[in-house]
Amino acid sequence: MIEIAQLMVSGEAPQAPVARLIGFRITEVREGYAVMELETNEAHYNPMGTVHGGILCDIADAAMGIAFASLAQEGESFTTIELKINFLKPVWKSQLRAAAKVIKKGKKIGMVECDVTDEKGSLVAKASSTCMLLSGNEALGR
Repeated sequence: MIEIAQLMVSGEAPQAPVARLIGFRITEVREGYAVMELETNEAHYNPMGTVHGGILCDIADAAMGIAFASLAQEGESFTTIELKINFLKPVWKSQLRAAAKVIKKGKKIGMVECDVTDEKGSLVAKASSTCMLLSGNEALGR
């Protein structure tokens, strides 16, 4: 799976449909680590005029998913079974960076953490995810 993500970084493979919809892109991937970036604009705002929390959750979830998937072997996939995010400050027009790192990968369950920062490197949100590794028939079609 890491090979596909690396092709997305280089532009040789298209970004995921959700990435195109929201406007984020994968900019870095290596084993157990991934970075997503998003330049926010008014299309990402909530009714209060700040970036919607769901947008922050989307880029964190995508970064954590790619980081975890980068450790999957041939014929394996995964699913997220829990996602948590803490919003630490409001965001307006900004260049966001979601950097995710696998904290632990067991035989079936893994934990990933993600820092979402703005263009000044200030922490905007902190997320964590629990992922379940799928193999065999569980992984078919995923």
